[in-house]
Amino acid sequence: MSTTKIAIFASGKGSNAQQIIRHFKGKTAYEIALIVSSRKDAGVLDIAKNEGIPSIVLDKNNFFSSDDYVQFLKDLNIDFIILAGFLWKIPVGLIHAYPQKIVNIHPALLPNYGGKGMYGHFVHEAVINAREKQSGITIHFVDELYDHGAVIFQATCDITEQDTPDTLAEKIHQLEHQHFPAIIEKVLAGVNSN
Repeated sequence: MSTTKIAIFASGKGSNAQQIIRHFKGKTAYEIALIVSSRKDAGVLDIAKNEGIPSIVLDKNNFFSSDDYVQFLKDLNIDFIILAGFLWKIPVGLIHAYPQKIVNIHPALLPNYGGKGMYGHFVHEAVINAREKQSGITIHFVDELYDHGAVIFQATCDITEQDTPDTLAEKIHQLEHQHFPAIIEKVLAGVNSN
């Protein structure tokens, strides 16, 4: 059986990337083969270095104006892409090159609180300001629109009157770390059985 090669795209500290790397360590059917970042100062690049995983920093103009990165990923035999706190919209060329093989995690219950500009703290502020009783995570396939592709999995957490955007963020991080790696493995098992 061949190894499924995975690229993780991340823009920040990389806590979800770290959990995913840990989850797949020692599982010979899968390899985290590349870390891709949109920022040269992203903490996820330190994680890649510490884990001995190759990494690249994207050139924004090239990422959006050409298909060079599609070819780069194909040359590395990347089979699957995970967005773990990656803030740029994925170009159509990349989506077409990896149909139903790009998965994102969003820190709210889509279709609510998604779309352009809705990430991180902005999401939690909006949820708190709307006096929602619950929030959660959505793991979904990526399509041409922000936070729009088919939903794979959702998990919820309760919001109390004492919650702030920061305390809600902590609850959401716990859900992400608990569920994201295992759901990815289930998706990959489904992809590989087809």
